[in-house]
Amino acid sequence: MGSKWVLVLVLFMFVSLQGCLSQISGCWEEERVALLQLKHFFNRPNNPYYPAAEREHKSGWPVEGERNSDCCQWKRVECNKRTGRVIRLDLQEARDWELREGYLNASLFSAFQQLQHLDLSSNSIAGFIENKGSDKVLRLSNLEHLNLGYNMFNNNIFSSLGALSSLKYLFLNDNGLKGVVNVSGLDSLYNLELLDMSNNEIGKLIFPKGLRGLKYLHLKNVSIHDDLIPFLSLVSIPFLKRLDLSYNNFSEMTTTQEYLYNFTNLEDLWLYGSSLHISVLQSIVVLTSPRELWMQTCQVNGVLGSQEYLTNFTTVERLTLDGCSLHIRHLQFIGAFTSLNFLSMRSCQLNGILDFQGSDRLLSSLGALSSLKQLFLSDNRLKGIVDVPDSLNNLEVMDMSNNEIDKFVFRKGLKLEYLYLQNISIDEGISSLLHSLASLPSLRMLDLSFNNFSDSTTTQDGSSQVHVDFTSLDTLVMQNCQLYGTPSFQDLPNLKNLKSLFMDHTSLDLGFLQKIGPMTSLETLSLSNCGLQSTLLLEDDGVIPKFLYHQQYLQFLDFSNNDLTGGFPNWLLENNTELNYLSLANNLLGGYLSIHSHMNLTTLDISNNSFQGHIPNEVAEYLPDLILLNLSRNHFDGTIPTSIGDMNSLHSLDLSYNNLSGEIPEHLAEGCTSLWDLRISNNKLRGKIFSAKFNLTKLMTLQLNGNSFTGSIPDSLSKASGLVGLYLGDNKLSGTIPSWLGNISSLKDVIMPNNHFEGPIPLEFCQFQSLRVLNLAENNLSGNLPSCFSPLSITHVHLSKNKLHGQLKEAFFYSSSLVTLDLGYNRFDGSIPTWIGRLSQLTYLILSKNNLEGDVPIQLCQLNQLRLVDLSQNNLSGYIPNCLDFTALHSSGQEVASPFCSKILLNCSRIKNNEYLSGYLMNRIEESVEFTTKTYSYSYHGKVLTYMSGVDLSCNKLTGRIPPQVGNLTGIHTLNLSHNNLTGPIPLTFSKLKQIESLDLSYNNLNGKIPPQLIELYTLSSFNVAHNNLSGRTPEIAQFNTFGENSYEGNPLLCRPPLDKNCETTRPPSPMPGPSTDKEEDNDLMDIFFMSFIGSYIIVLLGIAAVLYINPYWRRVWFYLIEKWMTSCYYFIVDNFPHRFCH
Repeated sequence: MGSKWVLVLVLFMFVSLQGCLSQISGCWEEERVALLQLKHFFNRPNNPYYPAAEREHKSGWPVEGERNSDCCQWKRVECNKRTGRVIRLDLQEARDWELREGYLNASLFSAFQQLQHLDLSSNSIAGFIENKGSDKVLRLSNLEHLNLGYNMFNNNIFSSLGALSSLKYLFLNDNGLKGVVNVSGLDSLYNLELLDMSNNEIGKLIFPKGLRGLKYLHLKNVSIHDDLIPFLSLVSIPFLKRLDLSYNNFSEMTTTQEYLYNFTNLEDLWLYGSSLHISVLQSIVVLTSPRELWMQTCQVNGVLGSQEYLTNFTTVERLTLDGCSLHIRHLQFIGAFTSLNFLSMRSCQLNGILDFQGSDRLLSSLGALSSLKQLFLSDNRLKGIVDVPDSLNNLEVMDMSNNEIDKFVFRKGLKLEYLYLQNISIDEGISSLLHSLASLPSLRMLDLSFNNFSDSTTTQDGSSQVHVDFTSLDTLVMQNCQLYGTPSFQDLPNLKNLKSLFMDHTSLDLGFLQKIGPMTSLETLSLSNCGLQSTLLLEDDGVIPKFLYHQQYLQFLDFSNNDLTGGFPNWLLENNTELNYLSLANNLLGGYLSIHSHMNLTTLDISNNSFQGHIPNEVAEYLPDLILLNLSRNHFDGTIPTSIGDMNSLHSLDLSYNNLSGEIPEHLAEGCTSLWDLRISNNKLRGKIFSAKFNLTKLMTLQLNGNSFTGSIPDSLSKASGLVGLYLGDNKLSGTIPSWLGNISSLKDVIMPNNHFEGPIPLEFCQFQSLRVLNLAENNLSGNLPSCFSPLSITHVHLSKNKLHGQLKEAFFYSSSLVTLDLGYNRFDGSIPTWIGRLSQLTYLILSKNNLEGDVPIQLCQLNQLRLVDLSQNNLSGYIPNCLDFTALHSSGQEVASPFCSKILLNCSRIKNNEYLSGYLMNRIEESVEFTTKTYSYSYHGKVLTYMSGVDLSCNKLTGRIPPQVGNLTGIHTLNLSHNNLTGPIPLTFSKLKQIESLDLSYNNLNGKIPPQLIELYTLSSFNVAHNNLSGRTPEIAQFNTFGENSYEGNPLLCRPPLDKNCETTRPPSPMPGPSTDKEEDNDLMDIFFMSFIGSYIIVLLGIAAVLYINPYWRRVWFYLIEKWMTSCYYFIVDNFPHRFCH
């Protein structure tokens, strides 16, 4: 009998285990069903978090009825690997932005019994639908983290959350909480540790006693003004450790202390950005255990009361007052913080004479802070002598940068180790300053950047410098300094112990290195962009070789951006066996590259020099541990050494801008397994890109543009699943664009213009999550633009000069960060979509040379960043919008974010990309813009690009008058309205286009005179009003004398040079017959003409009627033709007179 029960028990355990295993193999069915039901609420289309294969369902999850899915593999879902239960749902920003507030059925979450983390933020949720009449809607007993921020919940939300017994973190920031907020609905949440209700309009808070375990409370920017007393019902949460009251206004509040006595455990009080009365600080003294006070950017008002209120600040260890506007009278309270070890008062607009020992001087109380270790007083307006007292003998870090200090006096015995004195406007020599700092025996790091130093060798009292003890200093930073003369470092021989010297962007002469004295302990030497002119050849007895020859411990050496000559300094590598970083970039070095063995070198940068010949094949053998190798912008030729494939530690390889030929070595693509940055652009390489043996799985940046590669993009490249930038432009690649590119979610830049790609843009591109730049211009792409393609982060799109067609429907609908949109020279039809007005950052819009029709959308006026518009060579009709002056075209001289494209051709030309600036690239590549103006194309580089602007609406069917508001586009350089059907006069407001360089109004029906006010356009150098109906005299002043006849031809009533027609103001006298005789003769002739015309007309009509009456066949033909003509006229009117116009 007992054995039977044992058998039953074993069988039961087996069945249970089998059930558990079946559940672990996938998600639970009830949870999968619940997720599919939630999908109807979280219905945001084209969401980047959703899988591409299911994008057609407008959701990240499959539709109901599909049995394929394990919901644990779905985006935004995380399951327990042991139980298969859903434990995390990230549904932030998952609801369509176009929808208004919605109410979520909370009962759908009841299936998730083990859910621990739920994020519903940014979904416009206004509330939960009650479940079976219960006021506690959400019943998730294991939920610990709930984020409801950025929604529309009101004060009733708290009653819906009372059943979340395990909740620890609750976020209700940025909702609709208003007025008196009673949090008593949370009284049963005994485990709640963090509550965030920031950015609501809370006037008063009522807290229950059940939240005694609350440790972190955030009430930033809750619109509380004066009534702090009822607000401090917070006394019911005595274990509070952090209280955030930042960005509130307590300026008129005078709080009594009894409301603060229960905050005995408070450690952090955040008040940054708030306005408060000094009495509030007086009340805070009763907080017996605060360790940190954060009061950045505070506005402190009032007059400090009795000092007795400040005696209890003894526990505060960290005080931050950066950006506060403090009255001098307020600063005395700092002395009460006797336990301070950190004090930061950056940018506090402090004024006065800085004297730590004076009893009535500014900051005199700082001398009492004997525990102070770190003091930051930078970016104030302090003046005078800094005399640091003996009492600050624990001070280790001091920052006095960006003040106006005359002199420093440091007492002996100070333990100061790090001293920052950037831009202190000190008026003494570097030697004198270092002499005054020599009394700091522990000083290790000194930063004197952004200062101007003379070459004075005496102190300010006139005495000569003497030998000083300065042996502790191991780091000296003097970047961006001006040294007048040659500083006398020979008086400080103890700099020989210096380990790090940074003098980048400081102009130095060779005398500096001659007099600086021996520094045989140097490990780091950075003299980039110092204007040094010397040879690196040891045998030439140059100053720099002499100085460097004695260095034997260098680990970091940067001599980039100077004027060094000679060859590669192998002797430097031999002397410094520990050297791991060597940069000689952007100098005048040349010759053949001969490298000796160096086992520790990890970075070698000799880019932008004049080295020539072959890259040594022994580079991998001699420099086996290289991590970065940059040989770009030289004159290397030959093939890429195969041995580079042996450098398995190499992370970055840059061989771009040389004359390398041949193919990419297969061993390189197979052996450099650590490579993440490969740049071989702008060479003479050919062949296929990679073979099937490609093994660069860690590759992030691939730049192969500007070569002659052929074939298709290899599928083996898909192994680089972390690819961020792909640059294949200006090659001879062909085939279709592989769909697997869309599966690389990390891609930010896809730059492949000027190739021979064909076929459609893959639908998988819709799943790009991080894409910023897409450039497929100048290929043979065809098909429709996927309507689902609308990456949220994309900023620049170049698809010009392809064969794309169809209408622009929902593509780019959600791409609100878009700056450049270039779809020119394609076959798009239909109208310009109205959603163009949603692209609030759009700056460059190019839709020229398509088949677009309809009106110029008035939504363009909503784009306040718009600076360049090219809609030329389409079939657009209607009027020119009169509101374009609301865009950035109205601005003048304002710098804007430039696009990452390199060439923009406006006016029947197009954008062509070469290289882009990307945030993750190591070197900034300056973009070049080609802008057609004055009938020529000019290239603009760098910052000049940000000032370019123009409008091109030429070659369309626009009608009506030119709106006078166009004259308000004072920022434009080019305006082209030619080849339209515009009528009316040239607006007088055009005289306000003070930056215009090219104005083309030719081939229209404009009439009237050329406004004489246009002579005020002094920048105008190209002007064309040919083939209109203009009359009067051509302008004859200033730059208008330089325009040729072709600028005015086709206007019969225009006169004056350069036209051949003269303007006659009077006629010569001639004998005239009497007025009475002439008038009678004219009247007789007119009577005869009218009588003959009427008679002839009647005879013709009668003749036609007689013929039609006699001949029935001709009669049928006649009426058939009449009917056909009427039909043609009807459709002519319908096609040529639009139903609506832009006003």
